[in-house]
Amino acid sequence: MRLRKELDEIQEKEILLIARISDALAHPARIKIFRYIMSENRQFHKVCNKDMVEHFDYAQATISQHVKKLVEAGLLETKKEDRYTYYYVHLGTLNDYLTATKKFQNME
Repeated sequence: MRLRKELDEIQEKEILLIARISDALAHPARIKIFRYIMSENRQFHKVCNKDMVEHFDYAQATISQHVKKLVEAGLLETKKEDRYTYYYVHLGTLNDYLTATKKFQNME
């Protein structure tokens, strides 16, 4: 009986992860912002709000709201340097999400 409960807890954690990340990626602007940051990070470029305002046709406040949602979901990490906050994709969270969705797809 205990083994079943441990399995249920793992599945519950994965379900909550899928829900949290899916919610964060549910807006097209957040997906675009996330992809932009990931692309820039791959090229070893730092990304701050100023960079995103220049790249996208969104107001700074709009970008900040979307980025906040991505940070809260664990998809982005922040690092403060001087007066700027830089954003980095948290690949571990993304990989956990992808793994969980594959498991969820294959559940019976």
